[in-house]
This record gives sequence, structure tokens and C-alpha cells, in this order.
Amino acid sequence: MLSQLQTAVGLIYPPVCLGCNQAVDKTAGLCGACWRETAFIGGTICDRCGVPLPGGAAGELAHCDSCMTHPPPWVQGRAALLYRGIGRKMVLGLKHGDRQEIARPAGLWMARAVAATLPDDTLIAPIPLHWLRLVKRRYNQSALLAKAVARETGQPWCPDLLQRIRRTKPLEGKTRAERFAMLDGAILVHPKRIDRLQGRSVLLVDDVMTSGATLSSAAKACIDAGAGSIRVVTLARVAKDT
Repeated sequence: MLSQLQTAVGLIYPPVCLGCNQAVDKTAGLCGACWRETAFIGGTICDRCGVPLPGGAAGELAHCDSCMTHPPPWVQGRAALLYRGIGRKMVLGLKHGDRQEIARPAGLWMARAVAATLPDDTLIAPIPLHWLRLVKRRYNQSALLAKAVARETGQPWCPDLLQRIRRTKPLEGKTRAERFAMLDGAILVHPKRIDRLQGRSVLLVDDVMTSGATLSSAAKACIDAGAGSIRVVTLARVAKDT
């Protein structure tokens, strides 16, 4: 019955490329041209934030200058795409364009990025939206991504592990110091979910990482509440050349 329903939906709404909206053979994917133009992250990367690094060999353990100067509160970080071109278009479509269908393939790419780094029984949790912003947007794009990552990895997830207790202004155009100051103490572990993360590895999920201020606030909240090691994954990563 489910397969028949999916077939019927496919006939009514033919699958289209997430990059250019042209028809594709598979549901929720990229056409060949857009796939080649999408900046998937690979090769040598910073083990803490996932940004690509020049030189070295694939899989080599390395850290970028920023993470050596300002070590983040998590042990490992990964991202699937660079925040440019089609990667940027997908993030903005998911975040502001109600393109919720992007979450499923994005979750697959993100799961592949973290598959080799997750301890068993890692708890997956999204970066939360303030409730006023959630009412306006109707959905949390990070929660959609976290659910998709959980589905692909087989790890448990908790959509309301964290809560944003203070509404912050948009971070665009702010300096690194301003971003961290604005997010300081803005995210806490939900008091009814504290027992779920005691001594447990947590994977934080967000749509894009720029300075890491939002993820840092969430990671510190988890650590203060008694979590074990923290890892992060995002759909896209802003790099200096973007």
C-alpha cells in the first residue's frame, strides 16, 4: 500500500532537482549537472569544524587556524557542503523557502559525513529556534535535518533536547565576538530532558556553520547539563573563500 501511494504521489508531483527544479529520475536528488556543481566537502578537513584545508591526504587529522586559536567546546565537527552556489541555495531554500523536501537527501549527505565518527547510542539533537521564530516559520529546519540524520544513522534523536530561552537578533553582518556575545546563555537543555544526556555522546545538528557561535552555545549547555563528548554536523560550512 505504501509503495502504491508513493507511486501515485510521484505521478502527481514528479521529482525535480533540488538545485535547478528540472525533472530527475529519483525523488529528492540532484541532476547530473547540479551534482557536479555542488561543492561537497572532501579531502583534508579540520577535524573540529569540518572546513576544507589545503594539502595533506584525505583522512589526515588536522585543525584549522581558527580552531587552534579558539578551540570549540566539541570534539569533532563535520559538514556535507560548502556554503556557496547550490549548497547556499539549498540551505536558504530549506530555511526560508519552505523547501522541506531538501531535508531528506541533506540528512543522507550529513550522515555520511559523520558515519565513521559517532560512538554507539549517540543522542542526536537539533539546534532549537526561539518559539516566536518557530511560530512564524512553522518548522525548525535543523529538526528536519536531525530527524533525517537519525533515520540514516539509526541513532536515537530528541527534537526538544534543547530550548532557546532568549530570542536573538539575526547574526548576519556581526563580528565573531558579537556573535558569541549574543548567543552566550541563549540555549539551555530542556529541564525535562536532562536525564537523557547524562554521560552520553551528543550530536548537534544545524543547517550552516559560520563562526560556530550558535553550536558553541548549545554544546556548552549540553556539557553543563552532564553530557559526554559533543560532536556537531551541519549541512553547509562557510569557508573563508566563500
